[in-house]
Amino acid sequence: MPGHRSSAILFSMENKPPQRNIALTVSVLSAFVVPFMGSSVNIALPSIGREFSLDAVMLNWIATAYILSAAMLLLPFGKVADMRGRARMLISGITVMMLASLGCALAGSETVLIACRFAQGMGGAIIFGTSTAILTSVFPANERGKVLGYTVASTYFGLSCGPVLGGFLVHNLGWRSIFWVTVPLCAAAFIAALRLDRRHEPDLKKFDFAGSLLYGISLVSLVYGFSLLPRVSGAVSVILGMAGIAGFIVLENTIPNPLLNISLFVKNRVFAFSNLSALINYSATFATGFLLSLYLQYVKGLSPQHAGMVLIFQPVVMALFSPFAGRLSDRIEPRIVSSAGMALCCTGIFLLSRIQNNTGMTFIMADLAVLGLGFALFSSPNTNAVMSSVERKDYGVASATLGTMRMVGQMLSMGVAMLVIALFVGKVKITPEYFPQFLRSVQVCFAIFAVLCFAGIFSSLVRGKLR
Repeated sequence: MPGHRSSAILFSMENKPPQRNIALTVSVLSAFVVPFMGSSVNIALPSIGREFSLDAVMLNWIATAYILSAAMLLLPFGKVADMRGRARMLISGITVMMLASLGCALAGSETVLIACRFAQGMGGAIIFGTSTAILTSVFPANERGKVLGYTVASTYFGLSCGPVLGGFLVHNLGWRSIFWVTVPLCAAAFIAALRLDRRHEPDLKKFDFAGSLLYGISLVSLVYGFSLLPRVSGAVSVILGMAGIAGFIVLENTIPNPLLNISLFVKNRVFAFSNLSALINYSATFATGFLLSLYLQYVKGLSPQHAGMVLIFQPVVMALFSPFAGRLSDRIEPRIVSSAGMALCCTGIFLLSRIQNNTGMTFIMADLAVLGLGFALFSSPNTNAVMSSVERKDYGVASATLGTMRMVGQMLSMGVAMLVIALFVGKVKITPEYFPQFLRSVQVCFAIFAVLCFAGIFSSLVRGKLR
């Protein structure tokens, strides 16, 4: 039949070695750029705040706009890519990321910068939703683990370079330089992506517009409400956001082609609790870099370069131990390894809740190393548990769901930080007279995150064994 013949030709073309090399190149470049951007922006925030005279809440929005956008759009764009062609979508995503980075570098106001950061998140969502799927589709099963390992290594390399290279750039060339550096990296990925085979068998399933719209509006309402609290309008916005998410879950159970497959959560205990554990872990850990970057530069008076040298300890330990943790979870039940990692994260975050003006750098670096080890022990085994809990036909759904848990967790983590800083510091610039209130807000944030992590230990343990 013609359809079968065209599918066979497409499969043959996609699996030629040149296509594999191109897909790997694009994935590795993309896997570096996105985390590098996130971790380097944290280092740049005080410098951005000084140039635009921003208060603490607005500084948080510069970091949060990207995460909120990516969390809103990851699932919808992943769905569109399956329907319209992943290679085409990937090229679009890299283009958006490149243009948005250029916009950030040229931004003349905080409003333009936040809008461009939101656009960066849109590009990141398209890249997240397509690059790994393309890589998985063009490599045979016996090589996928190896090439996915390259992208994981590139991700952690980006996280590691962000504080150091970002700190160096900000210190010597100004905060705009971190966005200028991103432009040629995106351009290289774009040129490589143009060589991908863009033929695609169209998927005629209906797109879940209602679910996508409700999901996106609910997340925006939730995060915006956090920034307005304790005002009544903030509480109303948060309640509406939570109600919208509940309505989204109900809606997804009633339509034939949902944006998010809720039935997997209902029928699969391991899948449900593994994703819940990921949500809790990212909610409790992601804002660490943001809070410590501000603490080190404001309270401790470090330069962006020196602050970056301190913050590098966590991603380096994560990069070193993640492969070991993944192999360990092949021999020991993943829930045991990931629960131990969650417990280490809980310990590290609790210790950070005790930091003071005079806390030593050695303590902070050692604590970041503990957090890095905990995250390494949690992340790889938890991913293993998620992917091993579903059948092969559900790999794409499982991967997109886990990615969504990660992005929503990051968004909630920044939302909590935004709320606490708004309550303790308010909408003022972080100047020396406000350092005591800022330090108190950091301590409260880490105390909340420690409680979350403690609950996460149990959600990780009760998931049950893989069949």
